[in-house]
Amino acid sequence: MRSLAMVMMLALGASAASAEVRTKVVEYKQGDTVLEGYLAWDDAVKGQRPGVLVVHQWMGLTDYEKMRAQQLAGLGYVAFAVDVYGKGVRPKTTAEAGALAGKYKSDRTLLRSRVTAGLAALRGNDMVDAKRIAAIGYCFGGTAVLELARSGADIAGVVCFHGGLDAPNPDDGKAIKARVLILHGADDPYSSPKDIAALQQELRAGGVDWQMVLYGGAVHAFTQKAAGSDASKGAAYNAGADARSWQAMRDFFSEIFK
Repeated sequence: MRSLAMVMMLALGASAASAEVRTKVVEYKQGDTVLEGYLAWDDAVKGQRPGVLVVHQWMGLTDYEKMRAQQLAGLGYVAFAVDVYGKGVRPKTTAEAGALAGKYKSDRTLLRSRVTAGLAALRGNDMVDAKRIAAIGYCFGGTAVLELARSGADIAGVVCFHGGLDAPNPDDGKAIKARVLILHGADDPYSSPKDIAALQQELRAGGVDWQMVLYGGAVHAFTQKAAGSDASKGAAYNAGADARSWQAMRDFFSEIFK
């Protein structure tokens, strides 16, 4: 019996050791524009599983979004970090990032098209259960996933982490099919009370299943260590809000991916 138990333990150990999060760069297109995303999955998970789209902040697709994609893969999802800006288009300064992000924020149709192209790439992956897909986004990406929802995308849910919360077209909420989770810093100076109220009204008028969680003491970019620790600058990392928001996302996924 002892030898049998030992064999079983060794087999389990070998199985655990072989499980690994895999990643690869994926080229795809929106119209004639070549985009370059990042796919992550756990090869120990068999069969189709939920997919999660990850939309980057204003600096474009960076190691931060790749890390989040890997974390999601470790939770059993297929994660695809999209590229809104285009292959090789990566701002080197905040000034460049501001100009690029501004281009897409002022052209919401183009922004939706870029994110929708990423959604199509994820949905077309054989590992993904096309009926169980969500999208998450950070800062600029938070705005992007709200726009994806407003486009009427047939997905289970979107999660906006410290995103822009304006509501430029209040009637767009009527097209939202996805459930919406907004995770925001209570002291974020980049979202005015007027913007928040307008967004909430848009979601109410659209009959959307939505939640908003405000984290006390948190400002903009609270999930990103690169933002530093000085909250007086308006953008800073907050470990508590980071951990709580990630758990809130996980709970949300457990609900929408039943």
